[in-house]
Amino acid sequence: MNKSKLIDSIASASGLSKAAAGRALDATTSAITAAMKKGDLVTLIGFGTFYVGKREARNGRNPRTGATIQIKAANSPKFRAGKSLKDAVN
Repeated sequence: MNKSKLIDSIASASGLSKAAAGRALDATTSAITAAMKKGDLVTLIGFGTFYVGKREARNGRNPRTGATIQIKAANSPKFRAGKSLKDAVN
């Protein structure tokens, strides 16, 4: 499912217009992104939790030359599925 199909699904389930459903989806993703930028958890009970994982700096190899390179530490967005979502999928 892509974004436009998700907007169609939200619009039909909620009775909103497609434009309003699109704005609602954009506002939701913006709010989740803003919270994660601050390092906060975003928990939707039954659905799951969005959080920021931290990757430490490490050494790697350039596959072309075989030279050792330093890979910087980074933050990575992660999602942990809730029980209701896991049960619905299985």
